[in-house]
Amino acid sequence: MDLRALDNPLVTSTLFYPRPARPGTSHLPNAHDGTIPVEDDVALGYRLYVHTPDAPVILYFHGNGEIASDHDGFAGHYHAAGASLLVVDYRGYGWSTGSPRVSTLLTDVDAVMSALPDVLRGAGLAPHTLVVMGRSLGSAPAIHAAHTSPDRFAGLVIESGFSRATRLLARLGLPSIITDKLPDPVGNDRKLAEIDLPLLVIHGAEDSLIPPRNGQELYDVSPTAHKRLVLIPGAGHNDLLFLGMEAYFAAVGRFLASVVPPNEEID
Repeated sequence: MDLRALDNPLVTSTLFYPRPARPGTSHLPNAHDGTIPVEDDVALGYRLYVHTPDAPVILYFHGNGEIASDHDGFAGHYHAAGASLLVVDYRGYGWSTGSPRVSTLLTDVDAVMSALPDVLRGAGLAPHTLVVMGRSLGSAPAIHAAHTSPDRFAGLVIESGFSRATRLLARLGLPSIITDKLPDPVGNDRKLAEIDLPLLVIHGAEDSLIPPRNGQELYDVSPTAHKRLVLIPGAGHNDLLFLGMEAYFAAVGRFLASVVPPNEEID
């Protein structure tokens, strides 16, 4: 279906919760802020947390109520797991311009992928390993990136992701009279079934917003033999990191180590 059909206030107000932020405000010395043009008058903001020049880089798409600068408190954990972290905001989030729209959520990823080499070079990074990661809403752009550019990535990480967008829209409160008639406009499960990349799925075992069967379904449809599903006991949707931080980053670290080329080492 044409995703522009979902660019109405009922859907966007349910799906997106943008917050503003200013670039250049991080207290971390290795945080680099910038923008990526996606249209003539629209640019996406990002924050890149640099680890070491040759470390793997995680391209990260966050949840619907988060912004790139929120990750100042977690960047060190990604570094400890062995990676630099590049968090890209959506339209209207952080210092991104424009307004969030369903129709541009995935197409903007193409512009991000085109700009990625220059963004990394500008920060002095020449990684041999790129991993794409998406949390919650961010599972859609992450899977899209892996689906359209599988040769660019060594692996895919999905955290608290959804398998079918229509079910998510219904759980977020969109009337069933709308969701019951919609074909899946995103196709996370369909796309993942065509992605033969190493896969890590992390999900809260008590997630009531996006129930863990979503993570199980994404894991099940993946054709790769190199995949792992990690369920965090007792964790819901928004407390997963706090209740399962040790298991979470241990899983990320093991996954990174498993996809790094043999001649490259993680510090």
